[in-house]
Amino acid sequence: MSEPRVLICGSIAFDTIMVFEDRFRNHILPEKTHMLNVAFTVLEMRREFGGCAGNIGYNLKLLGGAPVVMASIGDDGQPYRARLAGFGIDDAHVRTMPGTFTAQAFITTDLDDNQITAFHPGAMGLSHRIGVGEAAAVRLGIIAPDGRDGMLAHAAQLHAAGIPFIFDPGQAMPLFNGDELRRLVDWADYLAVNDYEGELLQERTGMSRAELAGKVKAMIVTLGADGSRIVAGEEAYEIPAVRPKDVVDPTGCGDAYRAGLLYGIAHGWDWLRTGRLASLLGSIKVEHRGGQNHHFDRASVAARYRDAFGAALW
Repeated sequence: MSEPRVLICGSIAFDTIMVFEDRFRNHILPEKTHMLNVAFTVLEMRREFGGCAGNIGYNLKLLGGAPVVMASIGDDGQPYRARLAGFGIDDAHVRTMPGTFTAQAFITTDLDDNQITAFHPGAMGLSHRIGVGEAAAVRLGIIAPDGRDGMLAHAAQLHAAGIPFIFDPGQAMPLFNGDELRRLVDWADYLAVNDYEGELLQERTGMSRAELAGKVKAMIVTLGADGSRIVAGEEAYEIPAVRPKDVVDPTGCGDAYRAGLLYGIAHGWDWLRTGRLASLLGSIKVEHRGGQNHHFDRASVAARYRDAFGAALW
């Protein structure tokens, strides 16, 4: 039997991360912030492949799934397209928007872990020019953070086509008003948020967490080191966090978790096994820097799953 194709609508981005071997406070005078003009020499710099759609697709492919990434890139996006192709990820619906840059963040971190970030959305803001109808034989989808118009358009198209999907507002939530968020939740079959996002979603929609959960087949709330909670109908499943071998970088942990959700839903798994797989993938990711520098295969995931939960995965 062929793997169910999963449409991943979201961002593709480059993250340029620089480490300033000093403290910002030694170079920024509080009384002069109204005329700030400083330069930081950074000796350590790395460029990471990121973006929610890229990260989710990467993890789902490592599981043996069939991700179909739908995202927009700029004229500089060829290295990312080549990376997707190198992993065998369907990039037929990754579209280059001429005259734009791929979305990218420039992050400078000091020795106190303070960060100064500049984010350029670039081609991400044109993702609505790609239509869900272009992707054939899709069984499941996810609306992950992306350009505002793209998220609204793709959610409406998935709903109209009768394709079940996860709504994952993430950091894009401030882009929508209460009416738009209520509409997106109404269209969705599943809702995935972290605890803070859940509180913000309640505030913006005027709905309680129980009311939000009642709108979807399942509401998934991640709780960081405290694990996650999945509410499906009358049942609530408490999913423990898996202790990582080392805590290195949380970037992309939520995306890894969502890849586990998509795999379990696409294969008709129960929520306990689905949530546990998702939790394990988040733990594996946190052991490595960046959103796509960790590696695993089905055998290694199965072994770690058995160690963590005392049960077989596959």
